[in-house]
Amino acid sequence: MQIKQFEDKNLSHYSYAILSDCEKKIILIDPSRNPKQYLDYAKENDAQITGVIETHPHADFVSSHLELHETLGATIYTSELAGGLYPHKTFDEGQSLQLGKIKFSALNTPGHSPDSISIVLEHEGKQKAVFTGDTLFIGDCGRPDLREGVGNIQATRAELAKQMYHSLRDKLMPLPDDVLVYPAHGAGTLCGKNLSKESSSTIGEEKKTNWSLQAQSEDEFVKNLLADQPFVPLYFPFDVNLNRKGASQFKESIDQIKTGETVNKNSTPVLDKNLWIVDTRKEGDFKKGHLPNALNLMEDGKFETWLGSIIKPDEKFYLAAEDKEQIQRMLERTAVIGYEAQVAEAFVIKDGIAKEEKIDVDEFKKHEADYTIVDVRNTSEVKDGKIFANSIPIPLSEIRTRFNEIPTDKPIVVHCAGGYRSAAASSLIHAKLNGAVKVFDLGEAIKEFQ
Repeated sequence: MQIKQFEDKNLSHYSYAILSDCEKKIILIDPSRNPKQYLDYAKENDAQITGVIETHPHADFVSSHLELHETLGATIYTSELAGGLYPHKTFDEGQSLQLGKIKFSALNTPGHSPDSISIVLEHEGKQKAVFTGDTLFIGDCGRPDLREGVGNIQATRAELAKQMYHSLRDKLMPLPDDVLVYPAHGAGTLCGKNLSKESSSTIGEEKKTNWSLQAQSEDEFVKNLLADQPFVPLYFPFDVNLNRKGASQFKESIDQIKTGETVNKNSTPVLDKNLWIVDTRKEGDFKKGHLPNALNLMEDGKFETWLGSIIKPDEKFYLAAEDKEQIQRMLERTAVIGYEAQVAEAFVIKDGIAKEEKIDVDEFKKHEADYTIVDVRNTSEVKDGKIFANSIPIPLSEIRTRFNEIPTDKPIVVHCAGGYRSAAASSLIHAKLNGAVKVFDLGEAIKEFQ
């Protein structure tokens, strides 16, 4: 038996392939949108992918379960409660699946969602591992506030938090201490708030160190779990419903996207002025020259999260990149959250008529009062302490709808914690104000003030 963990670092997502050496068959758990890595793994091991287990309809990424069923004939297993609208077999507590000497057993573990299941793996009769989806993480447990008004079964965050309390204690904690814990996410995901950087653990270790498994009353647990949860990106409900239906095939979807000619300052592309241009180039290149109504979401960062937090589901947009290779990479990352059908056109951009001035940091240091400072960090970060006492806190996820709260009587300086979010926010504000006031991105210079 082999357990292979795959990681999508951009979304802090873990998926798994469990290989039966004697059967030469593979079961996948919570696969990501692009099936290539799983197909490659199967080919390397001269094995066949025969099944896919979905622990719940995911909110933060799109699964390839339907594509794997359509192309390979793999059987999809998921809870009956999920209400899957694709061909599947129900997989709930009391049901098991045999693969050679490997046995998979389902545990209904509601809390993150009403339809969450965890999968216990036995090998040669001994419990070896549990795949906990978004129920139990390393150092934390799943957030309970993503299924209010979405999904086959909906529940309030308070109800789900109570269910999480009992799922952890009644279903997972009774497992042997040496059982390995394999979650669907690691540090950096928005499906929890305080995850460890470790990618696996054991039940025994989590009992010692995970706050959610410590002795506490149900009321205490619910209060702790509901406090300070991160924001919910716009695309999360969209992905839940898309995963319930099953997404179209990955490569075919991307191949259908129109790709235009290279744009430079001497060309005038015919574009819909009402659509945002998501420009994925480095911020330095972007600021030197870009098209009007452009949003700078760089490749090196949480592109998927911010794309799906600023651009609404079903809203068309353009995708711009520095070369054709980057276009391909960014289209693939766009498809990971199911947004590829929203790309009106993708094109290479070299420069453009819109420019953003570089901030004079020394001048800013001497005359901070002469600027309106906007802090686009998350609410929890601001709560831990402001960097500039008089800054206006508006998280990046809310800038698009709240930019009119920013005074325009002074030049505007935008900052975050490292530069990625401020590049995005300053570009958005610059586009919205259309030159009415100067907008500066403090960028990485923020480190001089921290």
